[in-house]
Amino acid sequence: MENPLTPEVLADPVALTRALVDIESVSLNEKAIADCVEEVLRGVPHLSTHRHGNTVMARTDLGRSQRVVLAGHLDTVPLNNNFPSTMRGDLMYGCGTSDMKSGTAYALHLAVTLPEPRYDVTYFFYEAEEIESRYNGLNLVAQAFPEWLEADFAVLLEPTYGIVEAGCQGTMRSVVTTAGVRAHSARSWHGVNAIHAAGEVLRRLQTYEARRVTIDGCDYREGMNAVRINGGVAGNVVPDHCEVEVNYRFAPDRSPAEAEAHLREVFAGFEVTVTDTAAGARPGLEAAPAKEFLAAVGAAPIGKLGWTDVARFAAMGIPALNFGPGDPNLAHHPDEHVEISKIRDGAATLHRWLAPA
Repeated sequence: MENPLTPEVLADPVALTRALVDIESVSLNEKAIADCVEEVLRGVPHLSTHRHGNTVMARTDLGRSQRVVLAGHLDTVPLNNNFPSTMRGDLMYGCGTSDMKSGTAYALHLAVTLPEPRYDVTYFFYEAEEIESRYNGLNLVAQAFPEWLEADFAVLLEPTYGIVEAGCQGTMRSVVTTAGVRAHSARSWHGVNAIHAAGEVLRRLQTYEARRVTIDGCDYREGMNAVRINGGVAGNVVPDHCEVEVNYRFAPDRSPAEAEAHLREVFAGFEVTVTDTAAGARPGLEAAPAKEFLAAVGAAPIGKLGWTDVARFAAMGIPALNFGPGDPNLAHHPDEHVEISKIRDGAATLHRWLAPA
């Protein structure tokens, strides 16, 4: 197809957002959008550009004393009668408008239009953020080209509604299992109902008091919830097995090991199997570029309630923040949209931060 990312489109973050939204890129189907982004970046003389899978990486090499990262993912969740984009007044509707093609547009716009930023900049346009970590473009880059991730500070252009969301929560998935004894439902007293036994698991979740913690002035609220229940054999059998899948979001002052210990304490007496975990990230507000970025934004940061790829940078000792124009409450929503004014304001903020004095 003809590349819709023309020079005129690249010069305008709003037009660029819409052009990116109108390239369908559900997770694992990012080739078309990655091709368009790569073609643009390879034509920019002040950037060196590489591609790994459907992740495109570009960077300046100006000899600056510090390097920052701007990263945005190219994929979206599955379409939901919200493709292609539509405009209604100050709102742009469509899959990915909020999460996070409006933020990704910032990085592509600046990569093309800002040849001499005050820091050296590495730009990432990466695949498969919305699905399992094994497909995640930043994860794959970390394995193949870890030197590309090295920086003094990183900004993930996730939807934050134009404010800084610092750090992120950790996340843990687990299965709490109850056991019973099978019996004919007509003679149920001969068995033990494992689904009934799961009532105690649900009671503990219902009465669980989520911890709140403040780290570097940012508030984080934990949460522990049942997200799926599996059990049952047949319509006339007392079940001997039931599984309650639990998702635990924990504050970044807890390590995964500490989070797991707490989870097992909550469900003492039950079999607990941790199936997936990802560490959180502390706010990362002390780095000099972070302080200058916060000054450009002009508003106090808040804690990120959710997990984002800032944790990948934090694990490498690189402070990272979340900042983007989209409303996180609209991410993955069939009515997903972004405010045009938020796109323009955020683009101006990033330009103010990166442009030389």
